[in-house]
Amino acid sequence: MKRLSVRTTLVLELAMTLLIAAGCAGKGELRYLDLHTKQPIAQYAEMEPVKIVIEPFEDRRVEKSRVGMRSHLWGGVTYFNVAGEQPVDVIVRALADRVKSRGWRERPWNVRVSPAGSATDADIVISGQVQDFSANAKSRVFSTVIDTNSRFTIQARNLGDRSTTTRSVEGAHSRTVFWFDEDDVQELVITTLNDGIDRFISDTKIEQKGLRPAR
Repeated sequence: MKRLSVRTTLVLELAMTLLIAAGCAGKGELRYLDLHTKQPIAQYAEMEPVKIVIEPFEDRRVEKSRVGMRSHLWGGVTYFNVAGEQPVDVIVRALADRVKSRGWRERPWNVRVSPAGSATDADIVISGQVQDFSANAKSRVFSTVIDTNSRFTIQARNLGDRSTTTRSVEGAHSRTVFWFDEDDVQELVITTLNDGIDRFISDTKIEQKGLRPAR
C-alpha cells in the first residue's frame, strides 16, 4: 500500500512537471496588451480656460516594433505589443486623458491631441521623446519575474512668453508570480505609465497660462 502511494505521488509529480514544461515553451507568438484605462473625472463645474495641445511623441526606443517579451523556461519567447496603436501613442493618449479628467490641482483641463505644428490657438504645447517603454518577463522553475520600465522626456512650450519647461520621467516596477498571466504584465505596464504621468504633473504647475516647474 505504501509502495502504491509512493508510485502515485511520483506519477502526479511527473504529470505536473510535464504540464509545466508544456506551458513554458515559447513559439514566438505576439500577444497584445490592452492599456486603455478610464480616468475618474474630477467634480468641477467648469473646465480651466487654458488651452493645452499635446503633440505626438518621438519614439527613440532601440526596439520600436514591440514593448517586450517573455523568455520561457524551456526555451523560446512570446512577444508583447500594445493593441491598436503604437506604444508612444499610448503614452500621449494616457497623458491627455489624465489631464482632461483631473490634471493640475485635480481639475479638468482643456486639452487635445493634435499633429505637430498644427497648434495655432494653444497656450501650452506639450511634446516629448520616449527612450524606454518596456515589459519583459523571465520564467523560472515555479515562478516568473515581470519587469516594466518607462523613461521619457516631456517638454512644454508656453506660447505666451515663449518659455519652456522640460521634465525627464523614469519609472520601474517588478513582480514575481507563481502562475504567469498576461494580465499581470498589462497591469504592471499601466501602473508604471500612470506613475510617470503622476510624477510629471506633481513636478509642474499651471501659472499665468504657462506650464512651470512646481519648485
